[in-house]
Amino acid sequence: MEDKAGPSSSSSNAEKKRKRVTDSDSDSQLNDDDEEFLSLGKFSISNLFSISSLVVKFLFVTVKPFILRSQLYSSVKDRTQVDHELELLKRDKVLRVFKLNTGQDDHAVMFFEDYIQQIDNISKKIGTKKESDFSVFSWFKSHVITSKLEPSISHQELCSLLSAGGKMKDEYVSLLVNAGIITRQLIDPNVYWFAIPNIGSILKGISQGRKEFLSFLNHRKYKEMMLALLEKRRLRFSPLDMRFHLRDLIGSGHLQTCQTPTGVVVRVLKD
Repeated sequence: MEDKAGPSSSSSNAEKKRKRVTDSDSDSQLNDDDEEFLSLGKFSISNLFSISSLVVKFLFVTVKPFILRSQLYSSVKDRTQVDHELELLKRDKVLRVFKLNTGQDDHAVMFFEDYIQQIDNISKKIGTKKESDFSVFSWFKSHVITSKLEPSISHQELCSLLSAGGKMKDEYVSLLVNAGIITRQLIDPNVYWFAIPNIGSILKGISQGRKEFLSFLNHRKYKEMMLALLEKRRLRFSPLDMRFHLRDLIGSGHLQTCQTPTGVVVRVLKD
């Protein structure tokens, strides 16, 4: 993953396994950890992508690494900068952005090449009576995702783009849906979201982790906790790392960080 993102020497240090601290550790050790967390904001999108997505890469080998857009927002002051850079990388077919069903503004970002590999992997596992039906996956890669860069596509446009590869059949769309490569929109069944196959368990972890994280902080007296202590906790209902959820909730505006003489404090902004 690092080969694609081209992380700097700073990000290499950040990717090393962090040394966990105990309650008896000195304030200087806690502050070092805090500075490491805050320093991620100095990196580019590609470096942040490389660091944050490692969690998903190691826990879910069936899904290629990805990052949430909210995690990118957590690391910069100007969200317009993130949106602009994402748009450029989308046009250059370096990244692909997907709408998630975990929240109204939730989006995942994955390297375009990784998404191609994800499609290849799932197509090999899909059973079909006719070998020729597998051609739809090649058409999808060659004619659909290279032309349609937005998160959604209409049924008519999907069929039109697929037909550039060969004679179109109705069951081809069903095959893509069953593979988890596209999903129907609830509000308009004639429109599909582009999707990441095999992502269901991860989305469940994201949703449950958010609820558990916020519930824990909301039950504290001042709805806040030191970052260094918070990072040592483990969530019961999410296999994802605490930092994954921290950056997600900070970027989505649910949490904020505040520098204090004893270290960084994380507090709830909204439930």
